Amino acid sequence: MKPFEYERATDQAEAVATAASPGTRYLAGGTNLVDHLKLGIELPDRLLDITHLPLDGIEDLPDGGLRLGAMVRNSDLAAHPRVRGRYPVLSQALLSGASGQLRNAATTGGNLLQRTRCVYFQDVTTPCNKRAPGSGCSALEGYTRYHAILGASDECVAVNPSDMSVALAALDARVIVLGTDGEHGIDLTAFHRLPGDEPDRDTVLGPGELITAVDLPALPPGARTAYRKVRDRASYAFALVSVAAVIELEDDGGSGTDGAPPTFGTVRLALGGVAHKPWRATLAEEALRGAAATEENIRAALDAELKRAVPLRDNAFKIPMARNTATSVLRDLATDAAPENREDPEDRKQP
Repeated sequence: MKPFEYERATDQAEAVATAASPGTRYLAGGTNLVDHLKLGIELPDRLLDITHLPLDGIEDLPDGGLRLGAMVRNSDLAAHPRVRGRYPVLSQALLSGASGQLRNAATTGGNLLQRTRCVYFQDVTTPCNKRAPGSGCSALEGYTRYHAILGASDECVAVNPSDMSVALAALDARVIVLGTDGEHGIDLTAFHRLPGDEPDRDTVLGPGELITAVDLPALPPGARTAYRKVRDRASYAFALVSVAAVIELEDDGGSGTDGAPPTFGTVRLALGGVAHKPWRATLAEEALRGAAATEENIRAALDAELKRAVPLRDNAFKIPMARNTATSVLRDLATDAAPENREDPEDRKQP
């Protein structure tokens, strides 16, 4: 093991100044970082413990949204009554990830920063452009069942492993960051990067920048949300494909029973397990906005989105899997087959 220094942060600004120096890593829940220390993926000179910084609150925002502190544990976030009531898609995504023990330790900020579980990235004996830039991508000629079908490059075909981030992408969340130049916000959809020719950079964070919170905008009354995850086993497995959706209906039209089908208003759709970042399905969203909520229209919109997919040898199945999973989620939300995923107006009154 490479020796490293340990330091406990007591002030956010001082933490940022310290972490801006090369070789320093923030330590929060440690659920991903500690594994990387053991595997030899991370070799820091210093660990800066931020667990005692006052970043573990959940607060109402003036516009009716929520501010989630970066140190809020995943289990606490998933169970919080205002999250469950206003943003069920986020609670569902959190509860579908990892195990209860890991969710008790993992933090909101750490979840955003967790790194790919590509087997070649985690095996230091193999070439990997994400771990060692310029060394090559072993996955291109290797086992690719779990890899990207959208937005990949010749440098990297790894996927982002986070369930939470997929839900946040659909919610139009904003990441609040403190840097040496002060605090600023980054749209969640712009926070993670596609690999391009710099696959070692997962996010747009600069040196020392510290995530302090995540802001969720208010959802309109009657918004419907859901998260669905397809994986190899029922728990403790990363997504082959996941879908987070937020919709509003302009006309319930009988909600798909005996009347005309409802019409989509706002549609926000994010896919997980398919790209280097949570993938906002913008082409599908545009095609569905103002369209009748029929299965035919939903499938046509997803076909347009997935025309951009470039499958690898072992993962062509992800294209129909993504189409079918997203179709089922949107169909169920539009026909009210999942009424538990509507916002409960009474929840706004809860403390």
